[in-house]
Amino acid sequence: MSFSPLPSTVIEPIVRSALLEDLGRGGDLTSDAVIPYDCSATLVLKARQAGVVAGLDLVAFAFLLVDPAIDMQIRRPDGSDVVAGETIAKVCGPARGLLTAERTALNFLCRLSGIATATAAIVDAVRDHKARIVCTRKTTPGLRALEKYAVRVGGGANHRFGLDDAVLIKDNHIAIAGDIRTAIERARAAAGHMVKIEVEVDTLDQLEIALALGVDAVLLDNMSVEDLARAVAMAGGRAITEASGRVTPKTAPAIAATGVDLISVGWLTHSAPILDIGLDMPADWNTRTHLN
Repeated sequence: MSFSPLPSTVIEPIVRSALLEDLGRGGDLTSDAVIPYDCSATLVLKARQAGVVAGLDLVAFAFLLVDPAIDMQIRRPDGSDVVAGETIAKVCGPARGLLTAERTALNFLCRLSGIATATAAIVDAVRDHKARIVCTRKTTPGLRALEKYAVRVGGGANHRFGLDDAVLIKDNHIAIAGDIRTAIERARAAAGHMVKIEVEVDTLDQLEIALALGVDAVLLDNMSVEDLARAVAMAGGRAITEASGRVTPKTAPAIAATGVDLISVGWLTHSAPILDIGLDMPADWNTRTHLN
């Protein structure tokens, strides 16, 4: 695997908050009323469509925080390609706890697997070119670390995590500063020696100024394929080139063929559809054998 798992210090508070949102003040009224307290169960997480799995550590935390007696056995870990009907994991333990944690666990798993699946599709589309697919800051508030993790699971890479990672001068910065030269010069004077500077350019004229001022990267925003190719030739390796705007699995190959280093795709984290995954009861499950 080319990605690192998220640390528990990141996962635990997010999952705990999601569970508290669901349980409120009274807990799971339905499961507590309908399911005997001494009933145990075995359920399976099963893919209902093909995709890439991401988020199983959050699933495990959801079940663990509800009831530490629940055991989870993973068959297809994060990063695995699955087909419809394939079992991803099995969970066993107190039935009330399984049902209480079910929706929170699936919300995380379906959401992150959807992002990983969408990322994998675009990564595959540009596999014959050097361009890497990267995400943006267009993430769900509070879930950025998770969603950017899912991009990595899908084979993509992360852009900056926040405003404190790097300088990225965008069109509004330039407009308010007065012009692109002023914005870059101010950034260069203020940034520390470890901070990289990227600038968004809309035209080749802006690109020429940015390159002359020695920026580290240029964001080529909504340029035509023809202009992207010209921009890459102008940069000549002096700055990292990043294309953005209107990127889909269909348009990505032509964009990558221009020679850009990066292709940023905002919709991966703000609009990717979920991967349909269910928590199902095995066909041979028998209530009587699960009553203690």
